[in-house]
Amino acid sequence: MSFRAIRIVSDEAGRRAGTVTLDENDLHEGDVTVAVDYSTVNYKDGLALADKGIVRSYPLVPGIDFAGTVESSTHARFAPGDKVVLNGYGVGESHDGGLAQKARVSGDWLVPLPAGLTTRQAAAIGTAGYTAMLSVLALEDAGVTPESGGILVTGAAGGVGSVAVALLAQLGHRVLASTGRPETADYLRALGAAEIIDRTTLSEPSRRPLASERWAGAVDTVGSHTLVNALAATRYGGTVTTCGLAQGVELPGTVLPFILRGVTLAGIDSVHAPMERRIRAYDRLARDLDLEKLESMTTVVGLDEVPAVADRILAGQVRGRTVVDVNA
Repeated sequence: MSFRAIRIVSDEAGRRAGTVTLDENDLHEGDVTVAVDYSTVNYKDGLALADKGIVRSYPLVPGIDFAGTVESSTHARFAPGDKVVLNGYGVGESHDGGLAQKARVSGDWLVPLPAGLTTRQAAAIGTAGYTAMLSVLALEDAGVTPESGGILVTGAAGGVGSVAVALLAQLGHRVLASTGRPETADYLRALGAAEIIDRTTLSEPSRRPLASERWAGAVDTVGSHTLVNALAATRYGGTVTTCGLAQGVELPGTVLPFILRGVTLAGIDSVHAPMERRIRAYDRLARDLDLEKLESMTTVVGLDEVPAVADRILAGQVRGRTVVDVNA
């Protein structure tokens, strides 16, 4: 049976991406075939469509996550009719991804959809929301509580940042939301931010390796000078998580926050996180994420709109989460 997909091709005629019609023989190998309900557009998808070093094999269906219903399976854990969600594992980079009406993957990569979530909500959470929950879990595992002090979220109006703000506020934390888009202030306050911080106060190089202690922890999605400045203003014994590189991959700082204040820098990997941690994250998302807030940060588009959305994501012009209804 044929289905629609976005496909990236690279051959003697050049590299191009567009919506095409495929059949199941075109899909990569796997022991579970999923009828995709929804996918998303993430920053990494924008990089893939813009040829920024993400795609590792051609031709390829991009889309680093999806949610849908199992059509066929030879995997012991899944049967036709099961609702599933997938994030990472190289899908949309080296293995056909979710920006299609069908996907074939290893069942070892699939998370059973938690009770209380629809496939649309799971897609709205997506890799960004799942990464935000992994960040919150890392803060909790490090002993950061609402009583510890405020939590900084950088890139707060983006996908990871939006879900992180909503989650942390729901859990009782005082959230300081950093953004370079003043027009998103009301949006961020509606998600639960107690204070809005101008991005420029964090994104510029600082001559001071330590700053006044301002927060007990941070969820950083930006990297580079922003991450360095977040670390420099973290309270004694605090924890900062890092999961993004929107400003850059370098870390142009010093060791002083670590050796003078005992600050912990916790790296967040969403691609290869163990299955038990994925299930823990989704169970917590189903329990702790305000689904009305999730809906308020979500925009739905069709497959044909994805390339334009991807361009806007790379330009920092997209707020919250973008869900792709692959069957629209």
